[in-house]
Amino acid sequence: MKSYDYIIAGGGSSGCVLANRLVTAGKSVLLLEAGPADNTPYIHIPATFVKVLGTRRTFMYATEPEPGANNRVLLVPQGRTLGGGSSVNAMIYIRGQAEDYDTWRDLGCEGWGYEDVLPVFRRSEDNEVLADDYHGTGGPLKVSEPRFRHPISAAFVRAAQQVGLAYSHDFNGVRQDGVGFYQTTTTNARRGSTAVTYLKTVRRSPLLDISTESIATKIILENGAAAGLAYRRRDGSIYEARAKEEVILCAGALATPKILMLSGIGPGEMLAQHGIPVVRELPGVGENFQDHIAVSVYGITDRPISLKDQDKGLKAIANGLRYLFGRSGLLSSNVVESGGFIDTSGGGRPDIQIHVTPTLVGDATRGQMEGHGVSINPCILRPVSRGKVSLRSNRVEDPIHFVGNNLVAREDVDTLVRGIRLSREILAAPAMKALGFRELAPGDDKSSDADFEAHARANAKTVYHPAGTCRMGRDRLSVVDNRLRVQGIPRLRIADASIMPTLVSGNTNAPCIMIAERCSDFLLGQQ
Repeated sequence: MKSYDYIIAGGGSSGCVLANRLVTAGKSVLLLEAGPADNTPYIHIPATFVKVLGTRRTFMYATEPEPGANNRVLLVPQGRTLGGGSSVNAMIYIRGQAEDYDTWRDLGCEGWGYEDVLPVFRRSEDNEVLADDYHGTGGPLKVSEPRFRHPISAAFVRAAQQVGLAYSHDFNGVRQDGVGFYQTTTTNARRGSTAVTYLKTVRRSPLLDISTESIATKIILENGAAAGLAYRRRDGSIYEARAKEEVILCAGALATPKILMLSGIGPGEMLAQHGIPVVRELPGVGENFQDHIAVSVYGITDRPISLKDQDKGLKAIANGLRYLFGRSGLLSSNVVESGGFIDTSGGGRPDIQIHVTPTLVGDATRGQMEGHGVSINPCILRPVSRGKVSLRSNRVEDPIHFVGNNLVAREDVDTLVRGIRLSREILAAPAMKALGFRELAPGDDKSSDADFEAHARANAKTVYHPAGTCRMGRDRLSVVDNRLRVQGIPRLRIADASIMPTLVSGNTNAPCIMIAERCSDFLLGQQ
């Protein structure tokens, strides 16, 4: 049994950040990652990330049948490789709104207001074009402008302005609202995951051991404190490692609560049902699940201008050569190039985010559809619905019991209906008409809120941003305090999306990096 200063469970967006900061400070670290290394070109070429989804480099979590989505099972892919979500996502760099973090502060998470986290975002960032009060340069995380702009993505931005929406050159600046092109975590037309940006610089350090294809099975507890971690390698053998200082869980909002519960930390009654001795009663473990829910408005055209068939035949060869010799063209794109943030309720801050995909694409189960077209995807930024994660058994190999409860709150349905109406309006604008687009779904014959609600419930999908299941706070359902320490378990912390009290208004990768940066500050006594 080997000893380290720190053991990190999860080599994803947060875990790679922590490994970098701790090793750089002279600490010995064991980094455990359930999946394999990030050594496939499909991860590193921006446009090919879709080929990683559904492979052994992703977990495909399935909800229970969703009452709010016509009892359909929704899939939530999560990263299962070094870099985690930052290795398999669409690379969009979004932090959320200032109000998101001020809400955390007001819920009892002192030190997590926007003025507290903004310097941390800036410290981590190396922005290609922006350097001001909101953006940093010289940090590990590369943030760049899109090298390729698909004609359909550009047409959406013009069409949105034609219906009265403002153009934004920076969704992470003074104001989030507007439409435009997303900045991405890429550099030189390559994905800049945290494995590439943070972990790479310390990967050869003698202070760091990286164990891939290693699943954390249980936290080793001594006298009520975390003393190490048990984990299972690919060959089935079980290992244990000791932590001289702390254990940090960075396994994500669906796996982190599972590790806690298998270790006897969580809702006592549920643990007892599975024959797990209760070490610490924490009823909030697995509660408060939240995700961004979207639905597509589809436009179809008879012109062969979408992404359909771009990965086949001569088109694939041409795209490959353009990328290989010039780091340009379609393969340099993150695919989801344009979108925006819109206040559809008049509440004073955006409640809808739009992701635009220049092809007809369903969810993780349905994939690409027939014909050339566009998918305009409004999603709910701050869902009211709450779900739950629990155990099916006391066996680590068994999947979690995952109740999403998406679209059970009336407010969420109403918000999505407003997003559908706005997306249809953009689709009908002159810039989209100029490319021959007409509405495919919900359909020109649909006009009522009831029609759009039916479309939403039949086609809703997640945006793969699970959060909140080990939330930070001070009440009886909080799991960690404002320094990310697990309540009542010394030497154990959590640093991933599970600690979010409420889901941020946008993509979650950059906030997870910020959370890990804060955790490193706490561990190293810098805050």
